[in-house]
Amino acid sequence: MKSEISEAFTSLVREKGMDKDTLTRIIEEIFLAMIKKKYGTSDNFGVFVNMDKGEIEISQSKTVVETVVDELTEIDVETARKAEASYDVGDEYMDFIKIEDFGRRLIVAAKQNLNQKIKEVEKKHIFEEFNHRIGEILRGEIRQLKRDEIYINCEGTEVVLPKSEQIPNERYHRGESIRGIIKEVRQTSRSPEIIISRSDPKFLVRLFELEVPEINDGIIEIKGVAREPGERTKIAVYSNDKRIDAVGACVGMKGMRIQAIVKELNNEKIDIINWSSEPEIFITRSLSPAKPKRIAIDEEIRKVIAVLDDDQISLAIGKGGQNRRLAVRLTGYDIQTVKEEEYQKLMAAEETAETPLDEDCGLTAKVINTLHLGGYESIPAVVRAGAEKLTELPGIGLKTAEKIIQTLEAKMSTLN
Repeated sequence: MKSEISEAFTSLVREKGMDKDTLTRIIEEIFLAMIKKKYGTSDNFGVFVNMDKGEIEISQSKTVVETVVDELTEIDVETARKAEASYDVGDEYMDFIKIEDFGRRLIVAAKQNLNQKIKEVEKKHIFEEFNHRIGEILRGEIRQLKRDEIYINCEGTEVVLPKSEQIPNERYHRGESIRGIIKEVRQTSRSPEIIISRSDPKFLVRLFELEVPEINDGIIEIKGVAREPGERTKIAVYSNDKRIDAVGACVGMKGMRIQAIVKELNNEKIDIINWSSEPEIFITRSLSPAKPKRIAIDEEIRKVIAVLDDDQISLAIGKGGQNRRLAVRLTGYDIQTVKEEEYQKLMAAEETAETPLDEDCGLTAKVINTLHLGGYESIPAVVRAGAEKLTELPGIGLKTAEKIIQTLEAKMSTLN
């Protein structure tokens, strides 16, 4: 007859479906601990576990002696020969102990210890499994809705969709099927916490990989994504095969591929653009649907001025600045959208800002030298300082300062 503890662990093997070798090791450790608690040592004891039959065998090795000094490690020759006549002094005698001999209290404690150990193994297994699957899409059924998070039953494991990872304005219902990307796995005191996301840009990327075989095959690359979940996304794609149109492949015949992704993302608008290694072309495309007249790029500070017609400005900026904001994130350039008239003024202002304070500015050499000594090197710098600030310089009174400002302002107006 199987003992209670034997039945307990065979049931756990069947229900948990865990690795037999791992469970065998756990059980051996538990029984050796139980033996040590009862006898004070486990040095001369052995535990054999047969997982298939659900049996546990506990053996105790003793040395055959004439006179027993230590009952834990020795057995007299007469007693040994009752079991087998061939035993002689110095031989090793193997005794077998019934689990029931440990008493109900120790058996109950062993069962509790076994359950605890198995839970720990399960936690470790879950953590390692899902930690290796970060970036993978999961599908599950919504089990519980809370204010700040949603609990989802997925593959027999509970995963969490926090408020911060949900698509804004998306409505969720208990029992419905939902997908998300594994974003993070946290080790907590209770159990591993598996965080999934629907708002992360990587979720959108994975959806494209599922819907567009050319991406999965490496023919088309996703070069960048800028996303405002539930609202709008800009995604840059590139084809490694000139015969295949990257944008067309992502859209699909009659828009079927992109429509499937848009539906999954709660009707989020998706702009697919062709990536280019030439910044001017890429930035121009990123501002779509607006069409800039020209692009001025400062590569050193990664700043861009996009010049547009009056009717294109609002398109370039977008609702609440969204279109320009997404273009900035997608390209990595600070994009400033301006009208032609504003651009001309900006250029004139830049030219003026660089105008040096020299003999062509209309001031005497003596006054120019005084201004230079005061740290003023350009015409705009002097004008910005104002008359009162200039009176702090030696030899310049208020009237002289006002005349200097007047002269330089006149010079700036001619430059503009």
